Amino acid sequence: MSTMNISLPDNLKAFVDEQVSQRGFGTSSEYVRELIRRDQDRMHLRTLILAGAESQPTAPVDDAYFDGLRDRVRKAASARSKT
Repeated sequence: MSTMNISLPDNLKAFVDEQVSQRGFGTSSEYVRELIRRDQDRMHLRTLILAGAESQPTAPVDDAYFDGLRDRVRKAASARSKT
């Protein structure tokens, strides 16, 4: 694991220390790692949303769509349980 040192103003350091103690993190490094992971997840979700927004429209997602989806899932589960 690599090491990174950061400098924070006193008020941000106090905030990090408070978050560590109140939210059950063992160290400030654990807290910062969690923030970075959440940011990565947010960026990934943003990429997926933008890709979806840029994609071509497909069939409408309505009650019939979800009914068909449920039927396919049930059939697949039934087929797996028979094997």
